[in-house]
Amino acid sequence: MSNIIKIPCAYMRGGTSKGLVVKEDDLPEAGPLRDQILLRIFGSPDKRQTDGIGGATSLTSKLCIVGKPSIPEAHINYTFGQVSIDKPTIDYKPTCGNMSTCVGLYAAEEGYVELTEPITTVKIYNTNIQKIIEVDIQVKDGKIQYNGDFRIAGVPGTSSKMTVNFIDSGGSITGKLLPTGNVKDIVTLEDGRHFVISVIDCANLVVFVDAAQLNISGTEVGEEFHQEDLANTIEAIRVEVGYQLQLFTDKSKVSPASHALPKITLVAKPQTYTTKNGEVIEAKDIDLVGRYISMGILHQAFAVSGGCAAAAAAQIPGSVVNQLLNGVKKESILIGHPTGIINVEAMVQGSEGNYTVKRAAIGRTARRIMDGYAYVHAVHSLQSIKNHA
Repeated sequence: MSNIIKIPCAYMRGGTSKGLVVKEDDLPEAGPLRDQILLRIFGSPDKRQTDGIGGATSLTSKLCIVGKPSIPEAHINYTFGQVSIDKPTIDYKPTCGNMSTCVGLYAAEEGYVELTEPITTVKIYNTNIQKIIEVDIQVKDGKIQYNGDFRIAGVPGTSSKMTVNFIDSGGSITGKLLPTGNVKDIVTLEDGRHFVISVIDCANLVVFVDAAQLNISGTEVGEEFHQEDLANTIEAIRVEVGYQLQLFTDKSKVSPASHALPKITLVAKPQTYTTKNGEVIEAKDIDLVGRYISMGILHQAFAVSGGCAAAAAAQIPGSVVNQLLNGVKKESILIGHPTGIINVEAMVQGSEGNYTVKRAAIGRTARRIMDGYAYVHAVHSLQSIKNHA
C-alpha cells in the first residue's frame, strides 16, 4: 500500500448537513494538491460521488478543516469548503452554520477546550468570514451531554441542544450588512425583466426575493424549483447580483457548482402548506415561508447562515423580509421550510442604513457518525482528477 495516502478524519452531522472534519495538520498546505486529495475523498467530480463519501447533494458534500487557533480569543480554527459534486472545485468563500455545530462538538471531544458545567462555550474562528462563532454545549458530571429532548426539523429524533451564536456577524463576506448600500434594490436581467430584492450579508451573503415576483406561492417543496424556466430565472437573479457586487467578472463562466455566492432565498407571507414529510405547517405557527437555494438545488431545510441573514433582514425596515412581516421588527422569527420550521434570532442595532448585528443565534444538534481513515490512491487518482479539470 505504498501508493496509498491515509488521511485521519471524522464524518459528522451538524444540523441538517453532513460532511468531513479533518485536521489541518493531516493535510498538505492549502493549494491544488490539498484540494485534489479532498476531492478524491468526496468522490468528486461525479454526480453520484460513487467512489467517495459525498452524498451527491450539496448538504452532504461539505468540508470542515480544523486546526489550532490563529487568534488568541479562539479555541479552534475552522475553514469551511463547499465541495462541488460534478466539478473538480471546492469553494472556500461561503461558510456553513450547520457544520459549525459539529466543529464545536468536535473541538470539545478532541480536547481543544476544557469542559465546564453546565455549559461549555467553544469559540471558533471561522477563517472564511474571519469572525468568531460560539457553540454552547451542555456538560454534566464532566461529560458532554448527547441525549436530550431538542428536535430540529429535517433530522429524525431528539438530542441535546447546542446553541450556535454568530458574533458581530454583519458584513461577514463583503464587510457590509447591506452590501449594495440599500435596503432594497431593483435588479434587471438581460431579458429586461425587473425584480425587487434585498441583499443581506449576515453570516452569509444572501439575496432575498419575494416568491410572488416569480409567480409561485413560495410553499413549494420539491421538483417545482427544478423546472427550467423557474430555475433559470432564480440563477439569473443570483448571478446578476454577484456580478454587480464584483464577486466575479465573467457571468458566462458562473454556475451554481462553480460559485456558491451569493446565496439566494425566496420568501413569502405565512401560508398553510404540507412538508415533504407530510406534516402540515399552519400559517399561524410561522412568521415567514422561506425556500433557500444551495448550488442550484432547493435546500431540504433552511441553511443556518441563511436563517441568520433572514433574522437580520426582519429587523431592517423596508427590506423584502421586513415588508412580508408587515413592517414588524421581530428579534426571533419562525421560518417554514420544506421539512418543517426553523427558529432564528438576531440582535440588530442602528437605524437609517447604519445597522450592525451584535449576534445571530440558533439551536442545533450534532453528532459524530464515524471516524478513521480516508484512503487516496496517491498517483492514479490524483492524475484522474487533473484530467477532469
